[in-house]
Amino acid sequence: MSGPSIEAVNLTKRFGSFTALDRLNLKLEGAKCVGFLGPNGAGKTTSLKMLTDMIFPTEGECFLNGISVQADRKRALADAGVLIESPEIYPSLTPREALGMVADLRGVEPSERSGRIDQVLSEVKMQDWADKRVGKFSKGMKQRINIAAALVHDPEVLLLDEPATGLDPRGMAEVRDIVRDLKKRNRLIFMSSHILQEVTDVCDEVALIDKGKLLFYDTLANVTTRFADGHPTIDVGLSRPLADEGRLKEVGAIAGVVSCVLLEPKRLRLKFAGGPEEQERLLGELVGLHLGVNSLSEPESVLEDIYLKQIARGD
Repeated sequence: MSGPSIEAVNLTKRFGSFTALDRLNLKLEGAKCVGFLGPNGAGKTTSLKMLTDMIFPTEGECFLNGISVQADRKRALADAGVLIESPEIYPSLTPREALGMVADLRGVEPSERSGRIDQVLSEVKMQDWADKRVGKFSKGMKQRINIAAALVHDPEVLLLDEPATGLDPRGMAEVRDIVRDLKKRNRLIFMSSHILQEVTDVCDEVALIDKGKLLFYDTLANVTTRFADGHPTIDVGLSRPLADEGRLKEVGAIAGVVSCVLLEPKRLRLKFAGGPEEQERLLGELVGLHLGVNSLSEPESVLEDIYLKQIARGD
């Protein structure tokens, strides 16, 4: 094997009559960060739990570094770091003590433990808190220790289940910075998320899943090329909610508007044909509809458009 790898072959999970995951075929190879994107309930956590043998597949098989998780669990998971559903840490322990327990369970040689613990605390930017009691930590700080626990045996493969979920904006930013740094250390990171900006900021490639089915897997650049339609796009902020569907149709009827989507009660997304002059005319007509337009901006992420379209096609 030339590098770290993760593979799912016809991976399926059914709970009674409900199919949580439907014949997932996905192969990731090499040192990079892959975002596993999808709405809540799409099958992301179910997939990660089968990849780590926390639940058994109804059909199919998983491989980590070419080793079957189902046939040889211990060897397959030996070089994998896992963070799923943010486990709690004993509040009376310090990070150094908690990581020492994990290092022991993971079989890190006693002569190497101190150095490995110092290394992973540095990676998650918690070295200054190494000997403080975890019970007084913020949720974001605890999550950084959880990530350190997944790294303590220096794995090649890292599986993270929505690592920034539930954190405040500062905590989310800190976790994203950590994942960016982890990419530099020759690891294959598979990170589930339902946050588009998180995937755009951190990941090299993206796999989109919805209702248990894989919709696509590719680099972010290729996804944009394959699915974007080339029309200029603007987000329109409103001072009051647009609750009347008839008014939305008025916007869609403006000459040059290719599509009009209400993203939030006070935010529209418009695609239009033409260049700057056409845009100027369109915006003038839009203001003339007296919808309370108070801001105009480019979308933060082309991926958001693609995501919304692909999910909508499955409805």
